[in-house]
Amino acid sequence: MILALILTSLVSKFEKIMSQQNLSSLPKTGFAGLKENWQSDLLSGFLVFLIALPLCLGIAMASGFPPSAGIITAIIGGLVVSRISGSFITINGPAAGLIVVVLSAVQELGQGDAMAGYRYTLAAIVVASVIQILLGLFKAGSLSSFFPASVVHGMLAAIGIIIMTKQIHVMLGVSVKGSLFESMAQIPHSLMNLNHEIAIIGFSGLAILIVWAVIKNKTLKMIPAPLVVVLVGIAFAKYFDLDHEHMYLFLPDAHFLPHHEETVGPKFLVAISENFMSSFYLPDFGKVGTLEFWESVVTISLVGSLESLLSATAVDKLDPYKRHSNLDRDLAAVGFGNFLAGCIGGLPMIAEIVRSSANVNNGAKTSWANFFHGMFLLIFVAFFPKLIHSIPLAALAALLVFTGYRLASPQSFKHVLSVGTDQFALFVITIIGVLGTDLLVGVFIGILIELAIHIIRGVPLNNLFKIHFELQKTDAQTYTLKLEGSAIFSNFLPMKKALSELENGKTVILDLSEGFLIDHTVMEFLHDFMHNYEAAGGHCQQEGAPIIPFSGHALAARIMAGRPQK
Repeated sequence: MILALILTSLVSKFEKIMSQQNLSSLPKTGFAGLKENWQSDLLSGFLVFLIALPLCLGIAMASGFPPSAGIITAIIGGLVVSRISGSFITINGPAAGLIVVVLSAVQELGQGDAMAGYRYTLAAIVVASVIQILLGLFKAGSLSSFFPASVVHGMLAAIGIIIMTKQIHVMLGVSVKGSLFESMAQIPHSLMNLNHEIAIIGFSGLAILIVWAVIKNKTLKMIPAPLVVVLVGIAFAKYFDLDHEHMYLFLPDAHFLPHHEETVGPKFLVAISENFMSSFYLPDFGKVGTLEFWESVVTISLVGSLESLLSATAVDKLDPYKRHSNLDRDLAAVGFGNFLAGCIGGLPMIAEIVRSSANVNNGAKTSWANFFHGMFLLIFVAFFPKLIHSIPLAALAALLVFTGYRLASPQSFKHVLSVGTDQFALFVITIIGVLGTDLLVGVFIGILIELAIHIIRGVPLNNLFKIHFELQKTDAQTYTLKLEGSAIFSNFLPMKKALSELENGKTVILDLSEGFLIDHTVMEFLHDFMHNYEAAGGHCQQEGAPIIPFSGHALAARIMAGRPQK
């Protein structure tokens, strides 16, 4: 089986190399694109399916949903959303970033009843999806830019910390209850009282993921690491006979160590019905009149939309054909997919960055790769449910712990610190706010702190939410944008829209001589705009007074030397 997977991966890599030899013509879309690129998209869709299957199961269970809920969502994301979305190579499905949001909704709405909380949350997903559809129809796809970059990074890092805190206990085979901080405090206790057979599976999976992240061997790299984790976990589960409830003594012959009498059994394996149709559940709108319900709706729609838009934008940068997604259409399509998922028992979905990156690396050319990934998931869950049941929960928990670590890695802290101490403070405050309250409150605190920093630095109140600029066509080949005052995260959307509508192949002059302050979020946008515009055949140049950055980072916030506040 592994040999077959390696051969499939090798063929996929070969297809990728061949496809990249000529990028002069864009792949066709629709059924013409299917006819033209079905081989490369089919292979990529299969490889993404191998990655998506364990992640969908793990994310669903970590969210307080049945494991089949994650697969339902990915199937809808592939078979339905891929046909109506505004993106080209993104993969739609459940994401680790929504675990915290959904789990919180299940717990708050269910009040101890997991099944009731699940069905109430499905209703919240349905209502949230309607909001997402409306946002897309009213062309609100650019609203993701309103959130400061460091606040978004802080939110994702906090989500990573929460995921690691919750899943490390599952990886160790220990059950804990209590708040987030109580779960953190119990980690040493879980390490001292771990279930040895389950912990072996969990730590083996984590070790595989760490090794796969650092190895250079190209042959091994071709095999998806999550697949290896699952296969090794299944092998251990068979060896430890987790299919049957039994007790065992850990190291019974080792007289120098205390004996541990422990119980293992099917409860440590994925619980999934052999009849996929029985996995569907209807939403319960019984709490639609409560404040908790609408808090869940707003959080799911806001965080889901933000993550999906950011992921779609990031994937566009990986596209070898330099295509740009229609974010408004993509948001509406994701909303429609979430509506279907909520109606039949699925998780909310986004444009998922990890699977989408793998899709690009595997040589996908069109959205049919997303379709094929959903098709393979449907076939697998319909015909091989017993194989899914043999997957240990500890192996899936290891995947999520590693995912959480990547969201909150030391490199993330180091990167934000390099941008500036102000951005690092904003990053840390957002993390603390999310951990201490919830996602919405934490993000709101971060935004308020960023606005306060801008006011302290001299940005007038009337410039916080309104930008002053002129964009003129000075001759047949030249556009000049003249900034007056400050360009910051809360006011630059009109400028972003104006620049995005410029003709390609011209010269764009950014005149900052009358500018005052440009923050980190706008610096990132200007950097990406200039890079993409020049890649499309245009030319960009900057004019204005000397700039004083707040740190040595190229994209740090900066102020114009000698300019008065506007």
